[in-house]
Amino acid sequence: MDRELKRSIILDNYQNPYHRLRHDEDDYLKLNSRNVSCIDNIDVYIKIKDGVIEDISFEGEACVISISSTSIMASTLVGKTIDEALKIIENYDDMIEEKEYDKDILGEAVVYDDIAKQPSRKKCATLTWNGVYKKLLSLKEGK
Repeated sequence: MDRELKRSIILDNYQNPYHRLRHDEDDYLKLNSRNVSCIDNIDVYIKIKDGVIEDISFEGEACVISISSTSIMASTLVGKTIDEALKIIENYDDMIEEKEYDKDILGEAVVYDDIAKQPSRKKCATLTWNGVYKKLLSLKEGK
């Protein structure tokens, strides 16, 4: 994917984030992802039914990378089983850490494939992904 297309996808997901909505309903799990070294503070809401992610939404204040990666994450994970979502997030993390990964399952998330060139932005790109991963893993393990 060329740089201009990546930039366009990131800006679109920042300026017009998909799934940006607060949910207070009881059937949504809520988690907070916060980066104490900057303004990034995002609440993520996840609705799971029969082991499938039916909805993910979020609200909060954060930088371009955090908001856009959260928007892309939500679009990528909705409709996936918990196991599928965990695998996608593991692949995303491998990509960010410059390890071997399967780009075919990441969809638009591949726009961050060179974020490692900006080490200070890695946390922005993974903030909510890591939070969702921990939440899904705890659900899978029954905790």
